[in-house]
Amino acid sequence: PTIKEAAADFLARKRIAVTGVSHDPKGHGSNAVYLRLRQRGYEVFAVNPNAAEVEGDVSYPSLAAIPGGVEAVVIGTRPERAEATIKECADLGIKHVWMHRGFGGGSVCADATAYGRDNGIQVIDGGCPLMFGQAADVGHKIMKAMLSLSKNVPKHV
Repeated sequence: PTIKEAAADFLARKRIAVTGVSHDPKGHGSNAVYLRLRQRGYEVFAVNPNAAEVEGDVSYPSLAAIPGGVEAVVIGTRPERAEATIKECADLGIKHVWMHRGFGGGSVCADATAYGRDNGIQVIDGGCPLMFGQAADVGHKIMKAMLSLSKNVPKHV
């Protein structure tokens, strides 16, 4: 699918986990994604094995620890953690994963992308959910245009 179609499919999910949300939010893109999705009415879950609470909410040590599970995951950790996360998604039957990527490498990991796709997961390997649909704002729409030119936002997934 195109990135627009995949983003719409991802954002149609209402229970979304965000990994890499920090108890110290300064400069953490995961925290911005977490807060914006929460503000837009999504039921979001912070995942950080090193924090009991982030942004005033409970933080879970893993995806498996989230009561009732989730439908989608935003990976906002270092890329070397992405493969373990996508394997956990496969084990839990989570079929929608977004590896966050702004400027720079972000959370994208080629091995994780391949593993996810080989296991029936729709993996968006770049960009940010805040660039699309009801989650978008003007700043992220501008970033989307710029990052699309540098291929940090894929055209297809």
